[in-house]
Amino acid sequence: MPKSTIFKNNAWILPEGMGELLPTEAIQLEQLRRRVLDHFSSWGYDLVIPPFAEYLESLLSGTGNDLDLQTFKMIDQKNGRMMGIRADMTPQVCRIDSHQLNKEEPTRLCYMGTVLHTKSDGFAGSRSPLQFGVELFGYGGSGADAEVLAMMCSTLKVAGVKSFYLDLGHVGIYRGLAKQAGLTKDQEYYLFDAMQRKAIPEIEQLLQEFAVKSPVKEMLSALAMLNGGDEVLIEAVSVLEKANNDVKSVLDNLGAIYMSLKELEPDVDIHFDLAELRGYHYQTGVVFAAFVPGKGHEIARGGRYDEIGEVFGKSRPATGFSSDLKAILQLTESEQSGAKGAIYAPYLSFGSSAQRSGLFKVITDLRNAGERVIFELEDQQGDAAAMGCDRVIVKQDDNWVVETIS
Repeated sequence: MPKSTIFKNNAWILPEGMGELLPTEAIQLEQLRRRVLDHFSSWGYDLVIPPFAEYLESLLSGTGNDLDLQTFKMIDQKNGRMMGIRADMTPQVCRIDSHQLNKEEPTRLCYMGTVLHTKSDGFAGSRSPLQFGVELFGYGGSGADAEVLAMMCSTLKVAGVKSFYLDLGHVGIYRGLAKQAGLTKDQEYYLFDAMQRKAIPEIEQLLQEFAVKSPVKEMLSALAMLNGGDEVLIEAVSVLEKANNDVKSVLDNLGAIYMSLKELEPDVDIHFDLAELRGYHYQTGVVFAAFVPGKGHEIARGGRYDEIGEVFGKSRPATGFSSDLKAILQLTESEQSGAKGAIYAPYLSFGSSAQRSGLFKVITDLRNAGERVIFELEDQQGDAAAMGCDRVIVKQDDNWVVETIS
C-alpha cells in the first residue's frame, strides 16, 4: 500500500493519552469550569493565566526531578535557549506572585489551563490534563493550610463529587527524624524510598545498616505504621515522645490544621499517614490528597512549599492544591444538562424584506434571552429534529412564533 494512503487512512488517530471532547461532554466541562472558577472567586482568589510555554529553568524551579521527566522540551528559535511546555502550573503561579505582583500581604491566586505530560499520570490516563487549583502566598500559619484544605473539599462538592476522603501527612516528621538520626543525603533517600513502599523489613534492615541508634531507630521504624483516623495524632505524641523539638513542633502544627479543618468542614472523612511523603523533595510542610472509593490514585493533591519562590527573587510561604478538571468530570454526580434543546429557524428563499427582518428580530430576541437558534440552510440534509432542535419558528398570520415539535 502506498505510504500516502496509509497516512490518509490513519490521519484521524490521536497520540496516546491525548483526548478530545465531543459536544455534549465539552459543554459539561465548560459548565463545570465556570462553576469552579466562580467558587474560587467567592473565596477571594484572583484568576491568573500563565503562558503555555516558558524557559525551562523557570518551569522546573524547586519542583524536583519528577516534573523534569514529565516536561516536553524544545529550543527557542529566537535565542537558542531551552524552553518547556508546562507540565504543572504551580511554578508559574509562584513566579507571578514573587516577581510580577511582589506583595507583602497574603495573596490568593487561582488558575486553570491545559498542561502537557510526556507520560500518562493519574487515574484518567491523560497526558493533557486541564489543571486547576489555588495558591495562598505570604502566610505560614496553620490557618492557611486549613483554608486551602477546606477549599479543596468544597470545590470537589461544588463539582459534584459526593464521596471522598482526605489523606494527611507532614514531610517535617520524617525530615526531623532523619536529621536527629544523622543520616546522610543518600541514606535519607534510600530510607525514604522504603517508607513510601511501607516495606517494614527493608526499613528495619536499612536502619541496622545505617547504625541508627535508639531511640530514633525505634521512632523511624514505627513511623510507617502511624496511619489511620485522628487517634493517630494521639498515638504519635506517645511514639515520638523522644523526638527533637522540630518533630514535636510539626505534630502541633498538624494538630492545629486538623482542628481548623474540622471547624470548616465538619463532615469530611480524614485519614492520617505520617509516613506519606509525596512531593518530599520540594514540599516543606503538610501534604494532602483527596481520594474516592475504588480509585487507587488521588483526584486532588496539595501541600505547603515555602521555598519554591526563592529562585524568582522572593521566597514566601506558600500552600495550595491542584487537580484535573477532565478527571473530576468523570466522577461528578451532579445533573448537568449538556447541550440545550435548540430552536430551528426556517430558510427564507423569498418573501418581503419585512418578513425577513421580522424573522431576524425574533431570532435575535430569542438568542438574547439565552436560547440556541439554528438556521436552516438551503437544500440541506436533515430536518429540525436531526439538527438537535425541539422547537421550530413558524409563521402564523403576520407573526413569527415558536412551536414545540410534536
